[in-house]
Amino acid sequence: MPHGIFSFFKTTLGAALLTAGLTAANAADLRVLTHSSFTVPKPLLAQFEKDNGVKLRITKGGDAGEMLNKLILTKANPIADVVYGIDNAFAPKALAAGVLDTSTTAAAGRKPAAELPAPLVPVDYGYVTLNYDKAWFAKNGVAVPKTLDDLTQPAYAKLLVVQNPATSSPGYAFLLSTIGAMGEDKAFDFWAKLRANGLKVAKGWTEAYYTEFSQNGGKHPIVVSYATSPAAEVFYSKTKLSEPPTASLSLPGAVFRQVEGVALVKGGKQRPAAEKFVEFMRSPAVQTAMQTDMWMYPAEAGVAKADAFRFAPEPTAFNAPSDADIAAKGSDWVARWTKVVLK
Repeated sequence: MPHGIFSFFKTTLGAALLTAGLTAANAADLRVLTHSSFTVPKPLLAQFEKDNGVKLRITKGGDAGEMLNKLILTKANPIADVVYGIDNAFAPKALAAGVLDTSTTAAAGRKPAAELPAPLVPVDYGYVTLNYDKAWFAKNGVAVPKTLDDLTQPAYAKLLVVQNPATSSPGYAFLLSTIGAMGEDKAFDFWAKLRANGLKVAKGWTEAYYTEFSQNGGKHPIVVSYATSPAAEVFYSKTKLSEPPTASLSLPGAVFRQVEGVALVKGGKQRPAAEKFVEFMRSPAVQTAMQTDMWMYPAEAGVAKADAFRFAPEPTAFNAPSDADIAAKGSDWVARWTKVVLK
């Protein structure tokens, strides 16, 4: 390369790198609050930053309920510009607290595969339901339960582990499904019978699934989990499996459809970039990747489901109380559950 051309190239490249460095240094922070299970591939996040001239500051705020509480407690001085992970179980509380703002992005106007009340924009959905360990039932000669009432019978004593609804989103969702199906009083009678039959309560999903569930070395062959969990078992298996070792058990009254959304935070900064993040979460790339990262179904219509989801058929029915009842009685239900099951 001639010396003069090299000098020009070096000068031009240096200027470009300096400009890029200044752009990165001057990029505004977009503060994103999520629940602890949020996972989007780093290359997609990096591309979003590049396309929009921002630096993502992602804060994982714990379980969805804990995350929402943090948002409410900091309402006067918001800790985020956009929030992802508020679901239909917690949406009434978020709306009542007035912590969310309306989005004008195109995603907010497109019909999703599952709905949420505005200003939440649906991103994904899934089903909280029972999962069981196939090998345990085969080995022990116990019939797989066909109704929730079966779980209160002596044959199923000490077989079920659930999560505490005070500290766990799936635990809360499962409680809501029983109330939605049975009505409040009958549901708590059912929970009292479960307690008498040796119900195990874990703090959260990780403890219940990876410590207490017999598939992972625990003592309980039935666990509250997700309809996609069997698919994840195949996907992550170290040995090639043709069938999952677990199956979802979509009993009447035991299925809650969870819809998660993204929304602008009222009083947040960087509104144009926050709007772009809402659209980003409904983009085909994110909607495809999140399926085998967060194991939820895509809310964007027309996005193909991951091949692994052939092991995750969607339940045909689910139950929940009305949004109004959840908003008015949700905290009381959790307190009543605590009294009936734990005290």
